[in-house]
Amino acid sequence: MLKTIMLKEAVTLSFFLIILSGAISTQSVAQAAEKPATNNLRNNGLIKIKSNHSVSETINRLETILNKKGMTIFKRVNHTAGAKKVGLTLRPTQLLIFGNPKVGTPLILCSQTVAIDLPQKALAYKDKKGQVWLAYNAPAYLATRHHIQGCKQALQKIAQALSNFAKFATE
Repeated sequence: MLKTIMLKEAVTLSFFLIILSGAISTQSVAQAAEKPATNNLRNNGLIKIKSNHSVSETINRLETILNKKGMTIFKRVNHTAGAKKVGLTLRPTQLLIFGNPKVGTPLILCSQTVAIDLPQKALAYKDKKGQVWLAYNAPAYLATRHHIQGCKQALQKIAQALSNFAKFATE
């Protein structure tokens, strides 16, 4: 009886350690895949990069490089203009929604729930101090949020591409 209880506890502990190891490994791989541009902040799954340009120019530059790289631009949302239509004032804030099925589909195959965060989005906004930022979801955050496993190469590719696009848009 005592041997049975001890065996069950050992199996449970082993199972827990395997799960924990997999979670840590997935997060570490995804974080290592990210090499965000300098002069950025990481906060709640967002990579935020200071821009040397206005909000409109930052989004224009991002859209230019994305088009050049064959990405699809799904929508550009001017939140400031939307706020103005309802009589509210909002500092410059624009969102660009973009993607490519060749890039996104492999992630969805690894974890179908990641589709809720795809296509990718990038937000340019001016903060209270007048600094313009470009923000996007960190691939490591998406990997953790959606328990993505077995997609190391796709995550690395996305992290590098987003970093390059952001650098072009903000410098």
